[in-house]
Amino acid sequence: MLSVLRPFRFLLLPFAWGYGGVVWLRNKLYDWQVYSTFAAPIPVVCVGNLTVGGTGKTPQVEYLARLFKGKKMAILSRGYKRKTKGFVLADASATAATLGDEPFQYVQSLPWAAVAVCERRAAGIQQLLQLFPDLELILLDDAFQHRAVKAKVNLLLTDYGRLFTKDFLLPVGLLREPKAGAGRADAVVVTKCPAALSNQQQQAITAQIARYTRSSTPIFFSYIQYAPAVPIGAAATLGKKLVLVTGIANAQPLLDYLKKQGHDVVHHFEWADHSDLTHSKLEEVVSFFGKSGQPAESIVMTQKDAVKWQTPAFLPVWQNLPVFYIPIEVAFTSRKPSFEPTMKQLVFPEGSDNNF
Repeated sequence: MLSVLRPFRFLLLPFAWGYGGVVWLRNKLYDWQVYSTFAAPIPVVCVGNLTVGGTGKTPQVEYLARLFKGKKMAILSRGYKRKTKGFVLADASATAATLGDEPFQYVQSLPWAAVAVCERRAAGIQQLLQLFPDLELILLDDAFQHRAVKAKVNLLLTDYGRLFTKDFLLPVGLLREPKAGAGRADAVVVTKCPAALSNQQQQAITAQIARYTRSSTPIFFSYIQYAPAVPIGAAATLGKKLVLVTGIANAQPLLDYLKKQGHDVVHHFEWADHSDLTHSKLEEVVSFFGKSGQPAESIVMTQKDAVKWQTPAFLPVWQNLPVFYIPIEVAFTSRKPSFEPTMKQLVFPEGSDNNF
């Protein structure tokens, strides 16, 4: 939609100015303490962004959960597009429908962390503290604009391919709030960078971002690493000819990776980010894969898509087929100071030398 409107963006400027004014006033009311905020008695780390759309929050939250694995922790998310309301704590019956895609992925990937969803983050934090009195750390997923919670550390992410410094407020661009909002960040991560990003490029981007952050705010650069395919169906080895299924914001990096690994994507079912998986969609993929003469050897997807496929009602449709997902991990470029000791110092300054 935005791509269609791009030639006419200047016509939307009055709406962007009006939207920006409302958001600016809201932020000021929190800054002036007219609106109340809740500060938890334990460290809360907020991972978020200034833009609408994916900036890599899920793998970043997973990275932090592994970094602080030695701490008793919980992850709290809004639970976007879930079928439930209010506070829900993940248990053995949890699914992507009850929690949302990303929270259910956390359940599968991070078994040592409690995972919960709640639209009202302050209420969700209070519920977690009641349920787990020994909790030491809470990771907030996508809550940079949720000013009702005062986080100990605000980690701001911005996509290398669409830096917030070059973006515009909705509806002209994708910014949820003015660029000055970056001033609340305690650290910034430029995500999805090329692995070979030069020091000169990093310095140039740092200078752009530093115009909007506090002088003491560190800026880091990360890139995505794809891990070997994980089988969840009937085969153990990923074939060379693939049917790719994605419901993510940008599938191009995954396509590039698969081709670089020597795979041939014979068909790509490309659905919208966070789109629901239905029986008809599933049957469409299975039917295509099963057609006589089709050269595909495996069905492959992201882990975010795989959590939907693993809904019990869907399993009989595909579990006898060669289905795989590709995990992703975050890695950081070499930079001083480095990300991990900086985050440990920010979150647990009294014990930043400890091994978590």
